[in-house]
Order: sequence, then structure tokens, then C-alpha cells
Amino acid sequence: NYKQRNQENPLTGGRYQSCPETIPNGLRHHITHDHSTLKGKSEQLHPQCQCSDLNNHRIVAPEQGDDSVGCRETDHTEHQKNNGTYADTEPAGFLHTVIKPSAEAVAANRLEAIKERGYLEVVTEPYFAPMEFIDPTKEGDEKYVGADIELAHHIADELGVECHIIPLDFTSVLSGVTTGKYDMAISALAYTPERAEAMELSDGYYYGTEDTGYGLMVRTEDLAAITSADDLGDKTVVVQSGSIQESFLNEQVPAVGETKRVSATTDGFLMVQESKADAIITAINTAQLYLDANPNCGMSIVPDFRFVEDESTKGTRIGVAKGETELIEEVNRIIGEVREEGLYDQWYEEYTEYARSLGIQ
Repeated sequence: NYKQRNQENPLTGGRYQSCPETIPNGLRHHITHDHSTLKGKSEQLHPQCQCSDLNNHRIVAPEQGDDSVGCRETDHTEHQKNNGTYADTEPAGFLHTVIKPSAEAVAANRLEAIKERGYLEVVTEPYFAPMEFIDPTKEGDEKYVGADIELAHHIADELGVECHIIPLDFTSVLSGVTTGKYDMAISALAYTPERAEAMELSDGYYYGTEDTGYGLMVRTEDLAAITSADDLGDKTVVVQSGSIQESFLNEQVPAVGETKRVSATTDGFLMVQESKADAIITAINTAQLYLDANPNCGMSIVPDFRFVEDESTKGTRIGVAKGETELIEEVNRIIGEVREEGLYDQWYEEYTEYARSLGIQ
């Protein structure tokens, strides 16, 4: 509202600026326009507020005659003095609501914050069976299933908290963790040097079998023409953006005619199937599941070819925000127990059959 009216912002002492994400003592807040601008619309959370628990927010709706429309401050020191109670002063047209300090604001680290708030937020891209996929016969959070989803719930149980699954596209999964918006990413993450610089990566929790790994899938009619990465010089190749497959493209494919990037591997499969691309770099097990679910799709995995994986960086990982060493150490402890008990391999086999039974592509 200050930006629209070009008035002075009492919180900054100058012309309109983006208001800060937090105020003293870590108290969260959000902004609403004044009554004349609101026009009966429900107030929206401030876009920089990272708190996902709406119960912690007091929704300001002055058009509904709310007697306690929120803190009306000209001086942030009042927040410290009142520690969450409402002040009396009101800069014209500006409201912001004080809520209780977030767990992140008062906790020493992310692990403590998770335990204090009582839930773990896990981001995943639910289109990578058997690790994470959607069961269309279920609703709500229960529709997100897979070996990685079992691992997420297991970690939450070990921490003594609830597990909240947040479905996102793969690029948003990565950024959601690197920015610290969410607690962790469990989404079939492979190790890459770039990823390790941007976030904390756990120990590997799944290493696959000799039949897995990464290779190429092409239309069956092109198997004679495309037998390895050396044959892609004049071909259109599709990869999932931000994935290890993209790293293989950059490091192990001598040349391509054109590169296309997609947010979901299944989109890449369809591009090859519909002749919008000639080959996709893919995890072999994921490609096989697609072929099992679509036996007449006219595609095949290129035989006797696999991309070379660094032995020291093999294994599927969990990602958390950089610097959250306490959390990643606890995750590694749990992963060690999971591997020792063979739990993940059991989940993987279970959800491979589960995906096949649903005809998951």
C-alpha cells in the first residue's frame, strides 16, 4: 500500500521497501493493505514468511469488523516490550500482525526446531516410481507413496514428530532445501559436486543392483542407430533439469544435436515416444517401470550401455540446508540403522510391485 501511494514507510523511515521477513525476537509478521484497498478479500500471508503452520498466524480482516486487527506499530521496540501483544499506535494504512515466535527463531538449529514444532517437512517430486509416486486411489497425504516416502515417515518417527510431505517439481525440491524453506529433500537425490556445495548431503541409503544405473532409452526403431552416447551427435536428447542425468549429459556425452530439459522424467519419456526427442538419459529402473506399464509404447532401453558412476559418490542421498550439521548427523544415524536392517531394500521391492499393480508410468 505504501508503494502504491508512494508514502513513507514507518517501519523503514524511507520510501517503500520490501518489509523484512522477521522482526525483533524472531516474531513473524505479514502485511495487509488498509480497508479501502483490501476490498473484502481475505488477507494473504507475507510472501517472505516461511512459516507453514497457518494456525500460528492471526488473519487480519478489518472489513469483517475484527476488534483486534493486529499490532499497529511505528516502532519495532514495542514488539520487544510487549513480546507479542498488540500495541496502540497505528501508521495510516499499515497493519502487521504479531504471532508467537517461530520454532526456527528460538531453536539453536534446525533439528531442535523440528522437534519443537512437532513436524518434519519433506519435499519430493512424486513422479519417480518406485521411490516416490502418487496412488490415484487415495486422497490427501496418503496418496504419496514409495520407498522414499516410507523413509521420510521412518525418519519422522525416529525424531518423534509428524511427517508432512510437500510435493514439488524437481527444481523446486532442490531450491526449497538450499534456501532453507523446507527441512529436507527425499527425492531420489544423487550426489553431484555442485549439489554437495549447495546443501548438506547424507550418506547413501540406496545403492541399487547390477541391473540398475543410468543409461539411454530410445524408440525401438532407433536401437540400431543409437548404441551409446557417442551416437548422439546429431540427436535431440532430453534430461530432467537439475538431475544427475544432466551431469552425465554434460560430462560423458561428446556432442548432441539439441538438448531439451524437463521437470519430470515421465515428460521426457513422452517426448521420445512422441518423436519430440530421440533419446532420454534415465535411471534404468525407472525406464523399465515405464516400459512395463506401457508395453506398446514403442521404446526400448539401449542394451549394453551405462553411464559411468563415480564409486565414491554412488548412492541415493537426502539433502538438507547447508550448515545444518546436527540434522544431517541424526539423519545419517538413522540411515545407518535402516541399511543395517535392510529396510530400504524391502521398501524398494514392495513399492516396485505396488507401482506395477497401479500401472504407474
